[in-house]
Amino acid sequence: MARRLPPLNALPAFEAAARHLNFSRAADELNLTHGAISRAVKHLEDQLGVQLFERATRSVRLTPVGEPYAVAVREALDQLALATQTATSRHSGSTLNVSTSDGFAGKWLVPRLYRFHRAHGDIDVRVSTTGRLTNFRGDGIDVAIRYGGGHYHGLTSEFLTGEEVFPVCSPKLLQGPHPLRTPADLRHHTLIRDGYRIDWAAWLASAGVEGVDPNSGLTFDSATFAVESAVQGEGVVLGRTMLVSADLATGRLVRPFDHALKAVSSFYLVYPPEAIRQRKVKAFRDWLFEEITPL
Repeated sequence: MARRLPPLNALPAFEAAARHLNFSRAADELNLTHGAISRAVKHLEDQLGVQLFERATRSVRLTPVGEPYAVAVREALDQLALATQTATSRHSGSTLNVSTSDGFAGKWLVPRLYRFHRAHGDIDVRVSTTGRLTNFRGDGIDVAIRYGGGHYHGLTSEFLTGEEVFPVCSPKLLQGPHPLRTPADLRHHTLIRDGYRIDWAAWLASAGVEGVDPNSGLTFDSATFAVESAVQGEGVVLGRTMLVSADLATGRLVRPFDHALKAVSSFYLVYPPEAIRQRKVKAFRDWLFEEITPL
């Protein structure tokens, strides 16, 4: 008996639009135009003979028919993506695709990857640091290391470690005409920031420091560049445990003060539940937990 199937090429557009409830965001995710998403959804509705979205001037919402259909389509696409990944992995070698931030990759993951390769020489690792959260659908990502609250719908999320935030600097700044001895000495030095949610204003207030402008100094989009600037003696950066531990261990950076703030967010290993069946994912997961000491 022949299956009655919808136009399959319209389903990714519909699923993304249903998940975001926004055609523009769906277009950005799929690298399409807003018009292409709209046409794909309209074509699907015409073929099904039902309305899936209620459209307003600046918003859309799923109809009573569209809502359960979106859930079913999402589950079907997830299963198809997993089956495709399983089928092709046998022929494309054992390559593990990891998504994470540039700071975590550059300052923690990459310097340690040689140990993973030493233990699992048959598994190649590709690290993606685009800054865009993967949805594990069609982007080739196997696992992600995310910084947040740990609640990711439909995905397995395993706590890796918490984090503290504290000033770090080059050992050179402990000497000279204005050596760093107390937090008040920061008024004589350049503050470096990277856009992290705990900023200098919060740390200075918690330390009871006055007379220091928290908005002055250097700002970088990249945490890696911000930390490297501090290593070079350009100023003092708010270090995050996972991003400065290696430089502290080698003496490239020092902690001039003991005062630290506990971060609200933490690092999590995130992946589709079925992915743990793959040997490469299981091997990487086990290695991470051996390498990381939870806070």
